[in-house]
Amino acid sequence: MLKSEFLMPKLFQPSTGSHSTETSVSPDGKLLAVLGDSTDCLIADAQSGKVTGTLEGHLDYSFASAWHPDGNILATGNQDTTCRLWDVRKPSQSLAVLKGRMGAIRALKFTSDGRFLAMAEPADFVHVFDTKSGYVKCQEIDFFGEVAGISFSPDTESLFVGVADRTYGSLLEFNRRRHNQYLYSIL
Repeated sequence: MLKSEFLMPKLFQPSTGSHSTETSVSPDGKLLAVLGDSTDCLIADAQSGKVTGTLEGHLDYSFASAWHPDGNILATGNQDTTCRLWDVRKPSQSLAVLKGRMGAIRALKFTSDGRFLAMAEPADFVHVFDTKSGYVKCQEIDFFGEVAGISFSPDTESLFVGVADRTYGSLLEFNRRRHNQYLYSIL
């Protein structure tokens, strides 16, 4: 029989009916975000499992989380149709609340350079926020189908959206549009 190599710390074992459905590790590997069948998100030390903070503010259960590459900002997606942004160094309140169109926020991804945050609903909508604008500028991508997942290319030039529709299932690729600037000179 194979010896168990991975054990769940007692802290994260389900009790009282509350279950963890999503975890994500900070870019430096030191912190763990644990969320699920609760309105709160726990921040824990990844080595010891000790809870170091609790993020409170969502109104329903959470489904998704993503760390900004700087390791200080955590995005959490929730059944209440919002994504909250948290500075884990000051967890007392969320920095911003980003609203979805119709459904729960089921997937979140930052680009590898931290410039954009993609936020997916269960079907039909993906929102792409410009982090440099303070998450004010947003592009809404509207299509037909259930979202199976989202991901950015490592070079940040493409956003991929998996569509899990029985008839029209596909992988959509959206490329970044670059505004070319030309220098005009008088000869």
